[in-house]
Amino acid sequence: MSRHGHGLVLGKFYPPHAGHHHLVRTAAARCERLTVLVCAASVESVPLADRVAWMREVHPGVRVVGAVDDHPVDLYDEAVWDAHMSVFTMAVPEPVHAVYTSEEYGDELARRLGAVHVCVDPDRAAFPVSGTAVRRDAAGCWDFLAAPVRAALTRRVVVLGAESTGTTTLSRALAEHYRARGGVWGRTRWVAEYGRAYSERRLAELRARRPEADFSEVAFASGEFPLIAREQAAREEAAARDGSPLLVCDTDAFATTVWHERYLATPYPGAPEPRTQHLWILTDHTGVPFEDDGLRDGEHLRPWMTERFRDGLRRTGRPFLEVTGPHEQRLAAAVEAVDACLDEGLSFADPLPAQAPPAPGGR
Repeated sequence: MSRHGHGLVLGKFYPPHAGHHHLVRTAAARCERLTVLVCAASVESVPLADRVAWMREVHPGVRVVGAVDDHPVDLYDEAVWDAHMSVFTMAVPEPVHAVYTSEEYGDELARRLGAVHVCVDPDRAAFPVSGTAVRRDAAGCWDFLAAPVRAALTRRVVVLGAESTGTTTLSRALAEHYRARGGVWGRTRWVAEYGRAYSERRLAELRARRPEADFSEVAFASGEFPLIAREQAAREEAAARDGSPLLVCDTDAFATTVWHERYLATPYPGAPEPRTQHLWILTDHTGVPFEDDGLRDGEHLRPWMTERFRDGLRRTGRPFLEVTGPHEQRLAAAVEAVDACLDEGLSFADPLPAQAPPAPGGR
């Protein structure tokens, strides 16, 4: 098997899938060094920076660079080829000895670069997937996507609300509803409220010193809440990397800002964690009995907290649904909203269209 000096893999990676990774790994094994060039058009809905970051994570030993290429896609137009080559050589100016592709343009690209063309699995026998297929049905191609891509495409739903308003019950039921659909949905993950585990630990630490202590005696410092928010976000991100196209979260970093106000009566210190969620479901307190489980002492604050959540969601432009009534009614409304979120979210803008070859005998 020939070994090449500098190899090149070029593509849109919109988004990257198992076939792309097979191509890159094949090239990396046969080249002394490999460059992956990610080319994105401005009309596409996945940012170039994200695609570059994903490819770098999956292929840490490979040089990955990106370029914006808004030239039309026409393999039969000399001027268009020249325009693309200008983009390619600007991004990768050093000599290329081998071009690895699974595409029909590989021969011509290699010729223009003065390189050899190595065609890898053009029939997609190793991994029967394509970028077009992923864009058309991401959920159906889920197992062909790497962890960082799944994390980015996963629709994240947050259930939040005041104390003892059924957030945990509803969020668990919501995740179980989608797991019951089977297939890829059977891996739907649920992320627990980290703040509760943190509070349990703080109470246990206090009772280790004074066994008769109760939760009202636990004193929180302002600096603890950003730590809780970051850990909540980290657990959410980890779950999104190996679950289904849906992730259900029992609260989130945004909710932590309201809990800071509830316990310390002061605004949250600094900005909340970056927003990665897509739908919030607010559980109303009306008609829900208050249950004191040893970590709750704010029954009288529930109306204020519900309004504070509602106001914060509206003010920050977060799409949300407020659910009320018995559990079955809340779950049905939540499922309807999540289905709409899934239908809206797992889609991509069309890439630049490829021009058809000229008709025989035509110009």
